[in-house]
Amino acid sequence: MEDPSAATMSPRQLAVLILGEGTNLQALINAQNTQSLPNTCIVLILSNCKNACTLVRASTALPPIPTTYLGLQPFLKSNPGKMCEDYDVEVTHIMLHAKPDAIVCAGWMHIVSEGFLDVLKGMWVLEGEEVLVRGIPVINIHLALFGQFDGMHAVEQGFEAFQKGEVDELGVMVHHVVKEVGRGEPLIQRRVEVVKGEVIEAYEERLHKVEWEVIVEATQIVLDEVQPPLSSNTSS
Repeated sequence: MEDPSAATMSPRQLAVLILGEGTNLQALINAQNTQSLPNTCIVLILSNCKNACTLVRASTALPPIPTTYLGLQPFLKSNPGKMCEDYDVEVTHIMLHAKPDAIVCAGWMHIVSEGFLDVLKGMWVLEGEEVLVRGIPVINIHLALFGQFDGMHAVEQGFEAFQKGEVDELGVMVHHVVKEVGRGEPLIQRRVEVVKGEVIEAYEERLHKVEWEVIVEATQIVLDEVQPPLSSNTSS
């Protein structure tokens, strides 16, 4: 259901970086212009994988959401001598042209370079780009609690560690992206029930339901910091 007050607010723009099937993306799409993400629209989805599910989610959204594809390995193959840092520069150019108020890594699965973050903080201006009036925050969802398990296999590592008694709780967090992987300040952390002796699929089902909630909640937090949802001219 749309938030009736959204028409009186300045629109807040969101860009999403994605790799997988896009279930977190779908949560953000569903939350646009509702009480969860009032007066918010996704202006661009950038995928580093040609994933049909992501394209379908974008094309069936109302209104449809622009998408672009830039794969790391194809980029490196077609640009001999280029490195991951050069790929990040290309991604940064794309993000700057979309003019988002915030960027969400919703399963991006690519460690961004320090240069990428410096540009979006306004500390470094890319050739041909304008100076940022304000920084663009970048947040990421990670399927572990702060300081627990880094990298792509956090769910499997965490579940195995719990079953062995090495940790007594698991969960999910959304955090600010910094140069140190997984060390950005958490916006939200939420513990997820895990049971001794259960199969990992049962835990994953509960985990995914929680991650779809927290990615929306954290996005609202960071957007509210950049641009409060109520415009100043509606208070009178």
